[in-house]
Amino acid sequence: MNPAIYNTLTRKKEELAPSTDTFRMYCCGPTVYGPAHIGNFRTFIVQDALRRTLECAGLKVKHVRNITDVDDKTIRESRKLGVTLKEFTAKWEKKFHEDCKELNMLAPTAEPRATEHIRQQIEMIGKLIENGHAYVAKDGSVYFKIASFDDYGKLSGIDREHMSTQSVNSAGEANNADEYERESVSDFALWKARRPEDGDNFWQAPWGEGRPGWHIECSAMSKEYLGDTFDLHGGGIDLCFPHHENEIAQSQCSTGHAPYVRYWFHSAHLMVEGAKMSKSLGNLYTLDDLLAKGYTPAQIRYALLSGHYRQQLNFTFKGLDDAGSALAKLRKAIDGALERAKMGEEDFKKLIAPKKDFEGTAFEPAWNAMCDDLNIPRALGEIFSALGKLGEGSVKDLKALGSILFALGIDVFEAQTEKQADIPAEIAEMAQARWDAKKSRNFALADELRQKLTALGWSVLDGKDGFEVKKI
Repeated sequence: MNPAIYNTLTRKKEELAPSTDTFRMYCCGPTVYGPAHIGNFRTFIVQDALRRTLECAGLKVKHVRNITDVDDKTIRESRKLGVTLKEFTAKWEKKFHEDCKELNMLAPTAEPRATEHIRQQIEMIGKLIENGHAYVAKDGSVYFKIASFDDYGKLSGIDREHMSTQSVNSAGEANNADEYERESVSDFALWKARRPEDGDNFWQAPWGEGRPGWHIECSAMSKEYLGDTFDLHGGGIDLCFPHHENEIAQSQCSTGHAPYVRYWFHSAHLMVEGAKMSKSLGNLYTLDDLLAKGYTPAQIRYALLSGHYRQQLNFTFKGLDDAGSALAKLRKAIDGALERAKMGEEDFKKLIAPKKDFEGTAFEPAWNAMCDDLNIPRALGEIFSALGKLGEGSVKDLKALGSILFALGIDVFEAQTEKQADIPAEIAEMAQARWDAKKSRNFALADELRQKLTALGWSVLDGKDGFEVKKI
């Protein structure tokens, strides 16, 4: 049986079956106008885990993830800095790829850029104009006519009977923005006529100079690399409306083929310490921000995977510390099993690969959890429940664990790499004294020593059998 996920379109859990010999999936990628934050990476890492799970199930996967390198934000920010759009976006695309590598994410099969597929977007827009689903405004912009598509709203659940579609938004203007809120149910821009604020960022189309709207790029590029219809489309839940709703409309109306996508895979928002991420609250963290605090990429990936993808994840520093403890426990169990099996670290690394040999192993329940709507929290629980069964040094169990770790993308060996300053002797002694006081149940002294360590810039993370000291 193949893995199953909750399909946003049908509102039920469905087994993922490829329509051809290859499972074709498209995931909305980053808009490269700055560094991606941990909320972005939660979505990308969940998609990476799904792809890995499909490969572990024996499926051949073609994974396409786009790069949005032209939109309102990229143009605005590049012009502020006085650099070309290409120069500006190339910098942030490079940074995104570096972060993906740090977080142990598989590279997509194809990663098309919007600016390199202008022709395909113009052709799709032309088709929509030709068949009556789009119209050219007086200024040369082109808009999709929502009223022409009866199925508009089915993905996001908008009530079609009570939805008032319109050619202008509530302000009485054509909806020209690349991104807008749910209540702005109006015809959306496929092509945006050239404006002074665009500078040199424009292309020639049959209806005039300008640039594509944000929504059309994914429809054009998914068609180019995956065909008129394909298996799965992923993204954050914030993209369900309007972006994905618009994709369905423009794709099916331009090609005449339905469904555009068979399975829709959406991940929930990320909270940070119980609050919504925002620059004003100072909790919009990038990977570099967390690495600078002494956390490893493996800890960060583990923490971002620790909640179910369809539920809001409250990302906390305690969660990062707990991830470090969990990875250390996992590494310790693996080291012991390898020793008993007379195997080394390099031998085990060879086992971290997509395989299907879970049946009858201690880690079969963990694999079943991965296949059940990508239930990673349950899978992690099953992994730790099964660690005791590694005591016999079973190579079959080690192989199964290696496959599960591949599906999760967790590198327990990388997690042991120290990325912090050496611990001074006096700090180590104080931390040991605190641990001894805690074991002796002298909690007042233990708390006093912890406060001193914190004041000196060090945190202490307790585990079952010891503690870890980190630079704050």
